[in-house]
Amino acid sequence: MNAESETARDTEGHADGHRERPSAEVAVVVIGYDDAAHVTDAVRSALTQGPAVREVVAVDDCSRDGSVGLLERLSVSEPRLKVIRRRANSGGCGTPRNTGLDAVTSPYVMFLDSDDVLPPGAVDALLAAAEGAHAEVAGGLCVRRELPSGREVPWQPRLYALHAVVPRPAQRTRLVHDTLCVNKLYRTAFLRAHGIRFPEGRFPYEDVVFTARLLAAAPRIALIPDRVYVWHVRRSQARLSISLDRSGVENWRARTEACRQAYEVLLGAGQKELARTARAKFLDHDLRMYVRELGLRDAAYRRAWWDLTRAHLAEYDADDWARDPAAPGRLIGRVVLASPEPCDLPRLRELAARPARLNPPYARAADGTPVWSDAVPQVSLEPLRARPVRALPLAVDAELRPGARGTRLRLRLHELYGRVAQAGPETVNVEWRHRDDGDVVIHGATLTLAPCAGVPGADDTVGSSCTWSAETAVDLLALAAPGAGTWDLRLRIRFRDGASRDVTAHALTGAGLLRRRAVPSARHGVVLVQPYTTHSGALALRVAPGVRGVLSVVHARLRRLLH
Repeated sequence: MNAESETARDTEGHADGHRERPSAEVAVVVIGYDDAAHVTDAVRSALTQGPAVREVVAVDDCSRDGSVGLLERLSVSEPRLKVIRRRANSGGCGTPRNTGLDAVTSPYVMFLDSDDVLPPGAVDALLAAAEGAHAEVAGGLCVRRELPSGREVPWQPRLYALHAVVPRPAQRTRLVHDTLCVNKLYRTAFLRAHGIRFPEGRFPYEDVVFTARLLAAAPRIALIPDRVYVWHVRRSQARLSISLDRSGVENWRARTEACRQAYEVLLGAGQKELARTARAKFLDHDLRMYVRELGLRDAAYRRAWWDLTRAHLAEYDADDWARDPAAPGRLIGRVVLASPEPCDLPRLRELAARPARLNPPYARAADGTPVWSDAVPQVSLEPLRARPVRALPLAVDAELRPGARGTRLRLRLHELYGRVAQAGPETVNVEWRHRDDGDVVIHGATLTLAPCAGVPGADDTVGSSCTWSAETAVDLLALAAPGAGTWDLRLRIRFRDGASRDVTAHALTGAGLLRRRAVPSARHGVVLVQPYTTHSGALALRVAPGVRGVLSVVHARLRRLLH
């Protein structure tokens, strides 16, 4: 039987299993350190999953804030709860998870962090999927919930869009991208038989290595679209989580080391395709994320970061770079490798944006080959010529201008070595998307893109300065209607053949362009408007209507000054 028919058969089996009430076969390991404010909520979210949960093992990593007392009092009325207090703090998440895993007696195990929760029905859904497909691992959708706004962003939604069974991880290399350990149910005996554990001690990004060890053992995996984990993101906390606290270069050192070990684990197990995908994931995800934030760091950080990155990328071979050589992460990596000193950081930041933007100037070598810049000519951009227009890193500039007729948005699309003219841009759709609630969208006009004089044809060999432009009014009343908030600009460019490309716009930062302005409003009296540039260089807009909105801006500014 081929893999496709096997997958279809097991998906049906999963559906049948989902209708049955699972037996008490799951252990949930909850780890925490100095998190008395949240740990009991996490434990209760596991206990209230129902009879499928046989035991909850709460491992306290030697907290000093009374967390253990809260857990022990809860255990008096909850016989399924077992509390383990480590005598010394491990400095990481791996050791307490291993401690909990050693104490588990159930056939299946899950992991839960003290500041997150399991949504209702998560355990039932995962257990039914695992048993219905005879799988060693079942994974479901994790959502990142931004607090206090409550905005939710799905993690790796493509991977969990449908029910599926993967007989071997190599058949779905995208699994490498989901490095979370908490949105999955594991067969306990499988982990123990293959010695799959977390790195011990202070090892940030321990789940990256754990995931590699898991995939290296080639488990049968069931995937479901159900929400099974809520990852709480609290950016305002005094102590940020490891994944959020990227201010020190040691965080980057830890991430590169975890990615290096993951690659070696997969390669050592003979999983060459998964190992290659792990390296590609580093370029496409990790590298781009940190490059977007380089402008926030000081010179010492940037110097150390650049050296660490060059050392890591020097381990890559020709096959690693040959995969989609025009992809933004690979272009960024090649520029870093080619330059001993940090260079072109603003332009690299734009290329690291999502979606990517390759801003001018567009240099050429003496033979006419497109190159990164005159200073780094050894990085060829020739692969861009073969990239479909829907995947090109198109550069659009945006500026907001107040005037007698209201605030105007001006857009300018740049040529890219003749590829844009060849595709024939015709219109651009404008929309503003609310930062905290992505479902709230203000649709603007569909604008005609007017070419500048002398726009080149498809055989153009210069074309660096040619542009297409459009202009429209910004409806500030519509943006102010939901109250104070932040709006991100999103654009969709349509081309002659009907193809389209979704892009963001580079925020121009000339004199006065990003100054806060008070705009008179018949409805609100006044609307404060603050254009600004995001970490990735895109234009965004903060809007605060009325006296209450003005006071909220003043209070926020005072808090920042006092802090």
